[in-house]
Amino acid sequence: MFEITAFRLVPGADEEAFLAADSRVQCAFAYRQPGLMRRTTARGADGAWIVLDLWRSDADADAAAGRRHDDEATAAFLSFVDPTTVRTGRYTTLD
Repeated sequence: MFEITAFRLVPGADEEAFLAADSRVQCAFAYRQPGLMRRTTARGADGAWIVLDLWRSDADADAAAGRRHDDEATAAFLSFVDPTTVRTGRYTTLD
């Protein structure tokens, strides 16, 4: 299952600091979650961002979502994200 989270950074965010926070959340939180097979972050030419996660199952993604609320690295990452722009979608793989 793919989970795609699209967002924009808060106005005035330091992109280099955001990328450091993204790297930290990837290593200190994301890849420690059972069922996460791949995670990547990408930026669009218009300044929009996405995080793409490949999960083994919806249940694994749901469990990680519950744990991220108490995670320090995730909180630092989210401090750069404009919450009014966040859109998340889940997609079932067909192969």
